[in-house]
Amino acid sequence: GLPDDQIQKGKDIKSISEIVQDGNKFKITVTTGSKVLSNEFTIGEECEVELLMGEKAKVTVHLEDNNKLVAQLKGLKSVTELNGDTITHIMTMGDLTYKRISKRI
Repeated sequence: GLPDDQIQKGKDIKSISEIVQDGNKFKITVTTGSKVLSNEFTIGEECEVELLMGEKAKVTVHLEDNNKLVAQLKGLKSVTELNGDTITHIMTMGDLTYKRISKRI
């Protein structure tokens, strides 16, 4: 439903994700241009996170298969899979799916 120029802009944007784990506690910081989004959570405990558009939402993040962070909020399912030096992030909302693959730098 987005214009082609907006789709291309989204594909071209570069971001850096930093994931810090301390036991069951995580801090994820995503820097995209001048925008920095940082969220902290503990596996299995409800917390408030900031979404990409600045909105805040309550969510509980679960750990599956010892390497997947899974969260569901507002009709959106987010799965972040950590495999060695690769992070695969898949977001699904209805029939729409977004997939991003990142490499460690």
